[in-house]
Amino acid sequence: MTTTASPGGCQCGQFRYEIDIERALTLVACHCRECQKQSASAFGLVMPIPRSTFTRLQGELKIWERVADSGRKVENLFCPQCGTRIYHSSSLGPDFIHLRAGTLDDTSKLRPAAHVWTDRAQPWFVFPLDQPRFAREPSEGEKRALVARR
Repeated sequence: MTTTASPGGCQCGQFRYEIDIERALTLVACHCRECQKQSASAFGLVMPIPRSTFTRLQGELKIWERVADSGRKVENLFCPQCGTRIYHSSSLGPDFIHLRAGTLDDTSKLRPAAHVWTDRAQPWFVFPLDQPRFAREPSEGEKRALVARR
């Protein structure tokens, strides 16, 4: 890949990948119940990226499908050995994926550009004042504005 290649992988190390971090569209903290369950935390970090920037280095992934709170069908790809979700399909279309940003090897510089599905957030969570919030899924115009903030 390029000099902006960022590696990542699952917890057990069976699956490894690289992305071109400079091509990431944005980073959001999603507070939907599914992200809470999947991350076993208050929210999940989701990084929409062009599918073409994702390179599998080793291992295979399995797929399972679910229906999102938005009503759309979501394909979830995970390590069959340890169960770590690597990414899911994107509401942006088939040319994009939503990478689970916590699977990157270096997460020290990650900072969400916004918080989504905040109407499902844990009541104790304190939102940063300098980051936009969306009660549900942002509109297409709002998504474009988030990408422009990057």
